[in-house]
Amino acid sequence: MRNIILSIIGVLLIVGAIFLGKYFIDKNQKPLPTFKKTIKTVFVENVENKDVPIVLTASGNLNAKNKIDIYSEVQGLLKSSSKLFKAGTAYYKGETLLSINSDEFYASIQSQKSNLYNLITAVLPDLRLDYPVEFKKWESYLQSFDINAIIPKLPEFSSDKEKYFISGRGILTAYYNVKNLEVRLSKYRISAPFSGVLTEALVTPGSLVRSGQKLGEFIDTGVYEMEVSISSEFADLLKVGNSVALNNLDKSKIYMGKVVRVNGKIDQVSQTIKAYIDVTHEDLKEGMFLEADLVAKSESDAIEIPRKLLIENRAVYTVKNDSILTLTEIQPIYFGAEKVIIKGLQTGDKILTQTLPGAFDGMIVKTETKK
Repeated sequence: MRNIILSIIGVLLIVGAIFLGKYFIDKNQKPLPTFKKTIKTVFVENVENKDVPIVLTASGNLNAKNKIDIYSEVQGLLKSSSKLFKAGTAYYKGETLLSINSDEFYASIQSQKSNLYNLITAVLPDLRLDYPVEFKKWESYLQSFDINAIIPKLPEFSSDKEKYFISGRGILTAYYNVKNLEVRLSKYRISAPFSGVLTEALVTPGSLVRSGQKLGEFIDTGVYEMEVSISSEFADLLKVGNSVALNNLDKSKIYMGKVVRVNGKIDQVSQTIKAYIDVTHEDLKEGMFLEADLVAKSESDAIEIPRKLLIENRAVYTVKNDSILTLTEIQPIYFGAEKVIIKGLQTGDKILTQTLPGAFDGMIVKTETKK
């Protein structure tokens, strides 16, 4: 009897253990997670093929189109003037930039003029006797002779005899000596050939100026020129007269220029050709760095997109049936700094306007048209 009772208790313990274990297992078991399928939203725009201008981007520094280095052709002490000969000083056309003391040289000219006057005076009696017809014009010339002014041109010769007579008395030699000295005297004063600004001054009043010495630099601030290098493949497209948009570094200002010259030689090393652009604006300065956009030609049935949308430079993502992402082959025409001109898409195709991380051909997406 005792054995029967122990057996029944053992069976009950086993059954209880089974049910207790099942209870704990059911309690600790978590439900399987459920994943909700997500569809990414992409922004698209409709392709509209049209004529797209190919704009060549280049950069360079501005240089004043009219610029001169000021040199001295004579020697002397630099004199003070109404304006300081300093960088940044503005001058009008014809205004004196600087002047050099010419007192000693001026005295030598006066001496030569006096010598010429005396020579003509000495031949008047002979002219009255031998050439009475020509005497009157030489007398009038002598009466109008002002030693303190530029000497007038000698009277015209009426005959070879008169010419030989005057030349034989040394008058022609004396006259041209004076004219030569007058030309040299004008070099003691340097005037502005155009209105502009002094950008470099290498001497100060009181300095001893020597012949051949550089004194400064003077530029015209009205017109600037920029040299740019363009790939030789577009050499036949560059035309004199083409309009050019010029931007400063931060793209905050735009200046309009014009192609004025195109070099006829291609650089053998870089295979580029140089073009020269004229631009005028009061904000521009010598040495300023600008970027130029030159319109070379137009490509028909094409569109322009950001370069980041290209896949391996040969394809872009389009959306078919408003939901299927498709990798579409295209033909790149021209690569710019940030954009590329492509052909191969049909008008009305939907092209992505932004990159999509993890995109693949056949991916299901939801589209939203870019406004």
